Amino acid sequence: MTDDLDDELRIAIMRLARRMRLERADEDVTDGQLSVLFVLTKHGAQTLGALSEHERVTPPSMNRTVNALENNGLIVRESSPDDGRKVLITLTDRARALVVETQRRRVAWFSRQLASLSTAERQALDAATPILRTLADS
Repeated sequence: MTDDLDDELRIAIMRLARRMRLERADEDVTDGQLSVLFVLTKHGAQTLGALSEHERVTPPSMNRTVNALENNGLIVRESSPDDGRKVLITLTDRARALVVETQRRRVAWFSRQLASLSTAERQALDAATPILRTLADS
């Protein structure tokens, strides 16, 4: 690909991700906070260190995010049943509901967009999906 095409693809992916992030259940929750809620939904209770590693941020930065989530009643800190010195971060029922509704909105929006595409456009996206997944997971 030429540099111009690389830029076009990169910009298109960034804009698509940004547009999808607009579909959320609570405008007061930041993208970073919502990402932590999604991690906890997918992987269960986590330590602050594990969340920091997963989100690729420093522990002090993650601590600020977790504090904000705790202040908003979206997470709780609990002692680990295996090691009382460890603190696990878990979701509240309110956070679970927020994640479910955000996922529902995003799926609905994306499904509407895909339904508007031609068969050829949909086939092109189907063919590109494994490549995009590889790039996203790198």
